[in-house]
Amino acid sequence: MPLTYKDAGVDIAAGDAFVRAIAPLAASTRRPEVIGSLGGFSGLFRLDPGRWQEPLLVAGTDGVGTKLKVAFLADAHDTVGIDLVAMCVNDLVVCGAEPLFFLDYFATGRLDPKRAQAVVAGIAEGCRQAGCALLGGETAEMPGFYQGDEYDLAGFAVGVVDRPRLLGADRVQAGDLLVGMASSGLHSNGFSLVRSALLTGEPEADPALLADLLSPTRIYVRSCLALAERLELHALAHITGGGLPGNLPRALPAGLAIELTDGSWQIPPIFERVRSDGQVTRQEMFATFNMGIGMVAIVPPAHASAAAELLADQGETCWQIGRVVERAAGAEAFQLVGPSG
Repeated sequence: MPLTYKDAGVDIAAGDAFVRAIAPLAASTRRPEVIGSLGGFSGLFRLDPGRWQEPLLVAGTDGVGTKLKVAFLADAHDTVGIDLVAMCVNDLVVCGAEPLFFLDYFATGRLDPKRAQAVVAGIAEGCRQAGCALLGGETAEMPGFYQGDEYDLAGFAVGVVDRPRLLGADRVQAGDLLVGMASSGLHSNGFSLVRSALLTGEPEADPALLADLLSPTRIYVRSCLALAERLELHALAHITGGGLPGNLPRALPAGLAIELTDGSWQIPPIFERVRSDGQVTRQEMFATFNMGIGMVAIVPPAHASAAAELLADQGETCWQIGRVVERAAGAEAFQLVGPSG
């Protein structure tokens, strides 16, 4: 009997049916600039030049990492798509960019339509939260490459910012204050350490713990864009891999440093559980995780209180967590200091 592609493990008909099934999810994220619908060879998006003086396109890509292993363990796939979008669009908004559209790459050993649709539903939800269109994507069935029903995800986002409104280190000055926005938990970084600390007995994993670990990454796009639109905002820092010490200095010009005030914000209990159960040092915790702060706004002192109020109105929990200072010769760009400074 002749061998077919389906015999080899790839079902094209099932893939086509999957694309038809997720088309309404993509349509729910549609923006007026989108041309056509899901299913073409590429997606089309009309950029309206009248909206910007000097538009700059901003692009970013990311994944969810080994947090997917927790999703497999819990057999819960409806939030990792939100994580995927969040990790990309939170990076875009750091320079003041509005996310325009998003594309995803879903690769698996065997396409499970129900599981895959749950993932894409999460991606669509993330796009709605960020205000961007799910413009297209790729579903790759790769038997022999991935084990069983396991899958991997990658995301790609494109945004736009007007050059005069571009945020970045060149705006930051000594004396600026840091307003930290609460994370929703671990977000999507450090899960190799999390799994080693908390999930060594995977078959007996506590469902409540798994649900806590799978809390989706918070999307800060609308809050940050509102801040950039209404107040003087110098820079933003998305707190991902490397934690606060690794990400805050990326928002600084040469010659300046961050003084972060220890104890000035609430650290969610999940971080203490990782530290305690895994016997992880506090220094390692800060160097790996967001420790309860997912995004930081750097603003001039005169705007700090207004920034906190505006962010609260946008639904963010936030704290004034530190300041920008002159960097002494030989000093580190990040310093964790006591409440008195």
